[in-house]
Amino acid sequence: MSTWIAIGITAFGCYAMKLLGLSVPAGFLERPVVRRLAALLPIALLAALTAIQTFGAADRALVLDARSAGLAAAAVALLLRAPFLVVVGAAVLVTAVVRALTG
Repeated sequence: MSTWIAIGITAFGCYAMKLLGLSVPAGFLERPVVRRLAALLPIALLAALTAIQTFGAADRALVLDARSAGLAAAAVALLLRAPFLVVVGAAVLVTAVVRALTG
């Protein structure tokens, strides 16, 4: 399968999902359960993506490396109520230092 065919199928799939979302009746979206799910689902997906990208390896093993140290530094910066750019900078700096030290 060529790359352009895959891109075309993906674009069509995204458009179809968007169209499906727009065709949902408004009454369904007003339910409290749906509202709560819509508010919490992005947070859960972002947390899962962060965990997989930080602690996952290609062979589905759990790894603790420089990425874990960077995430810990970001968590500490968040606990200290640092601005977003400081949080990202701390994570990048700690990750780079750990990678430089461990090779």
